[in-house]
Amino acid sequence: MNNVWNADRANTIIGQFRTVRGGLLPALHALQHHFGYVDDAAIPLLADAFNQTGADIYGVLTYYHDFKRARPGRHTIKVCRAEACQSMGSEQLLDDIKKRLNVDVGGKTLDGEFSLEQVFCLGNCALPPSIMMDETLHGRITIDQVESLCRKVRS
Repeated sequence: MNNVWNADRANTIIGQFRTVRGGLLPALHALQHHFGYVDDAAIPLLADAFNQTGADIYGVLTYYHDFKRARPGRHTIKVCRAEACQSMGSEQLLDDIKKRLNVDVGGKTLDGEFSLEQVFCLGNCALPPSIMMDETLHGRITIDQVESLCRKVRS
């Protein structure tokens, strides 16, 4: 993940799904897995491979919120906003993270270290509020703990 965009590599990835029925979504997932996002330059490649218009591809790409259209930060922080986490302060936690890292939901920090996302359940309802930093789940988290995690991954 987070490899530099390369059209030849993208075409190779897309080619694996060209003959698969319903292969567009798996191709999009594979591109995102490899590059960390789906570059706009992939749209004509996908349109050609799946005999669709660029508008069709763009529509699918923007319909699903999990597809990223820009390179994400090196680390991703996902803040749970489901009911259990909301009841234990996830809204304030999200606001604090935005202020301390100077980043909006869906954006990344100026140094490219962190992307911030909101999710609507991390499945950790017994330990709210919860976040996921990269692939690690953290429950009963405070802003001080989030800052500590950020310092750890930066060093």
